[in-house]
Amino acid sequence: MAEPVFEDRVPAGERVGILPLGALDRLLDYKAPEGGCSPGAFVEVPLGPRKIVGVVWGPGTGEVPEARLRPVARILDAPPLRAPMREFLGRAADYTLTPLPAMVRLATRAPGLTEGQVTHNVYRLGPREAGRMTDARTRVLAVLRDFPDRSFTLGELASQAGVGTAVIKGLVTQGAVVEEEAPRDRPYPVLDLGAPGVPLTPDQMLSAAALRIGAEAHTYNTTLLKGVTGSGKTEVYLEAVAETLRQGRQALVLLPEIALTGAFLARVEHRFGAPAAEWHSGMTQTERRRLWRMAATGGASLVVGARSALFLPFRDLGLVVVDEEHDTSYKQEDGVLYNARDMAVLRASIEKSQVILASATPCLESWYNAQTGKYARLTLPARVGLAVLPTVKAVDMRLEEVTRGNWVGPTLTEAVAQRLEREEQSLLFLNRRGYAPVTLCRSCGHQLGCPHCDARLVEHRFMRRLMCHQCGETFPMPVACPDCGAEGKLAPVGPGVERLAEEVAALFPTARTAVLSSDLYGSAKSLKEAIEQIADGAADIIIGTQLVAKGHNFPKLTLAGVIDADLGLYGSDLRAAERTFALMRQVSGRAGRADRPGEALLQTYQPHHPVIQAILKGDDEGFWRAELDGRRMAGMPPFSRLAGIILSSEDAQEVMDKAVEMARHKDPLTKIGAEVWGPAPAPIARVRGRHRVRLLVKADRTAPLQDALARWAAQFRFPSDLRLTMDIDPQSFM
Repeated sequence: MAEPVFEDRVPAGERVGILPLGALDRLLDYKAPEGGCSPGAFVEVPLGPRKIVGVVWGPGTGEVPEARLRPVARILDAPPLRAPMREFLGRAADYTLTPLPAMVRLATRAPGLTEGQVTHNVYRLGPREAGRMTDARTRVLAVLRDFPDRSFTLGELASQAGVGTAVIKGLVTQGAVVEEEAPRDRPYPVLDLGAPGVPLTPDQMLSAAALRIGAEAHTYNTTLLKGVTGSGKTEVYLEAVAETLRQGRQALVLLPEIALTGAFLARVEHRFGAPAAEWHSGMTQTERRRLWRMAATGGASLVVGARSALFLPFRDLGLVVVDEEHDTSYKQEDGVLYNARDMAVLRASIEKSQVILASATPCLESWYNAQTGKYARLTLPARVGLAVLPTVKAVDMRLEEVTRGNWVGPTLTEAVAQRLEREEQSLLFLNRRGYAPVTLCRSCGHQLGCPHCDARLVEHRFMRRLMCHQCGETFPMPVACPDCGAEGKLAPVGPGVERLAEEVAALFPTARTAVLSSDLYGSAKSLKEAIEQIADGAADIIIGTQLVAKGHNFPKLTLAGVIDADLGLYGSDLRAAERTFALMRQVSGRAGRADRPGEALLQTYQPHHPVIQAILKGDDEGFWRAELDGRRMAGMPPFSRLAGIILSSEDAQEVMDKAVEMARHKDPLTKIGAEVWGPAPAPIARVRGRHRVRLLVKADRTAPLQDALARWAAQFRFPSDLRLTMDIDPQSFM
C-alpha cells in the first residue's frame, strides 16, 4: 500500500519519511534538515557510508529510534513532486501492485536531478564553411542541420554523428560549428493560441465546442472521440489543447508510436506557430532533463510523447489526449506493468483534468464506458473534404489460383498493377516481421528454435540472421541442420514482410518498393524520415507490419491489400476478434485519404467469418454489441476483472510446484468470490532460459481484487531465483 502523505512543511529535527530513488523498496526515517523541508522535495540523505537521493514522502515509519535518526544532508535544487503527482503515483502503485519506489522511479527518469540549474556548453551550426571535408565532418554537420532546434552536448553530438569529439572540436576551430555556454534547461517556445486552425466541418465544430467546454470546466471528465479514419480527429482535439492552454494549464498528447511524432509535431507547429515538446526514447539525455524540469515548472505547455510521458511531473496538467487509444502499445508489458490509457484516466481524475480518448476503433472497454454513460461520446461519421471511406472487399482465397510459395493472389496483383498505371500508391499489409516465421529442415523436419526460449527463430534475410522475437538474440544462418547435420536442406516456411517484398519485386520489377517494419530501422529518426519520404511519393508499393496501421497519412495511397486477414482470428486471446477487427479497419483506413477514392482488399479463407463480415459491412456498432454480448455470457471483462499471475524460474519443477501450492492456498481470493484458473505452462513456456507458469484470477468488477491478491501472495515464501509477477487487467496471455 502507498504510504500516507502530509502537506505542511516539516520543521527542522522532526521525523520525516524519505522514499529512496534507488533499489530500496521502503520508506526510510530521517530528521528534517535545518530550515525544515516540504513534501515532495528531492533530498540527499546518508545511507551507511554513502549518500543517496530520495523524495520527502510523508511521516516517518517510526521504525528507527529517535536517538539514531540521522538528518537529511541537503535539499536538492529540483522542482518538488506536487501533491496530485504523489497521489497519482501512490494510487497507481496500489492498482498495479507495484512497489511504490518502483513507480516513483518512472516519474524521475531525468539525468542530473542533483545538479540544479547549471550551464553547459552546447553546439550548433556556425556561420563559416569547413575547410577540408571528411566523412566524419560531413556526418556532424548533417546532424546539426537535421536538428536545428535541438541542443547537443559534446558527447551527444559525437554519439549521434558516430565520430570522436576531436572532429567536433576541429569544426569549432574553423567556425563551422559554434560552441557556446547555455542554460541547461530553457523554457520551450510559446505557442500562438490566437492562430486560426484549419476550417472545420459542422460535425467537427460541434465536437470541438464540447471539448472546449470540458477544458473550461477545470473538472475531471473523459470523452471518447470516435471518428472514422480521416475524419479529422486531430484538428478537433487540438481545439481542446488550445483552450486548455488559454486556461493557463498544460496539455499532454500521447501517441502509440514514435514514428507518428514527426507528422504530428509538424501539424502542431502549423497550427500554433511553434513546436511542442517531445518525450520518447529517441530523445537525448539533455532534452530529457530539460523537459522534465520544464514540465514541472510550467516551461512546457504542450508535450507530445509515448506512454511514459504520463509520468512527467506537470505543474498543472489540464488535458490528456490518448490518440489511437485502442493501440496495444499503451500497455507496458515488462518492468512496471500498466496501461497508459487507464492510468491517464486515473491521473486526470486526481488533477481535475479532461481526458480525450481518440480512435476510429476504440477498445471494447472504452466503447462500453461510453455506452453506459461513464464517458461522454462524440462521433465524427465522415471524412473531411473530398475524401470518402474506402470500399472494402473480401478476396476468397479458396477461389484464387496462387503459385506455390507466393501469397499475393491474382485479384490483388491486378489491383496493384492498376494503381501503378495511375501512379498511385498501394499498401500490402502482413503482420509478420522478417523473411519467414519458421525455418524447417526438409531432411529431418527439425524447426530451428531459440536455445533460450520456447520460440521458433525467425529468419531476417536482410540482416542475414535468425532472430528470436522473445529474447531478441540473433544467430547466424547455419549451413547445415543443427539436428541431423544435413546441408542445403533448410527451407523457409511461411511469409514475412521481407519475403513478401521479394515476391513483389518479381511481380513488379520496375516498381519502387518500401518495407516498413520496426526491426529494419536503427533509430526513430531514420524511421520518421522513411515515412515522410513515402508520404511524399518516394515509393509505389508499401509493404508493412502493424506499424503502417498507426495513424499514418499517405495522400497518394488508394489501395490497401491485406495478405492474410485470418492471421489474428484464433488463439487463446479473448481479445483476438476485437484486435483483428480494429487492425483490419485501421489498415483499410490508410486508403483514399485525399481526393482519390480508395479500396481495401482482404485476402481470406473465411469470408463468412463474423469478424470479416463486420469489417465488410462497416458495422462497427453491431460488431461491438455482438462482442459485448459474448463477453457478458462468458463473464469476461468488462463484466469482470482479470489478473494474470506469472511465476518464472530456471528450475521448471520448482516453478510448477510453487504455482500448484499457490492454487491450493487461495482462501484470500475465495473470500471475495474470485476464481483461480491453473496453473499451466505459459503458451511460450520458456523465455531467456526461465520456465514460466501462469495462473489466471477472475473476480467480480466490484471485488477488492488488489487487496486480496496482496494477502494471497503474502502467504508464500519464494526462493531467491523465483520471480512472481502480477498483471492487473492483462492484455496478453503469452
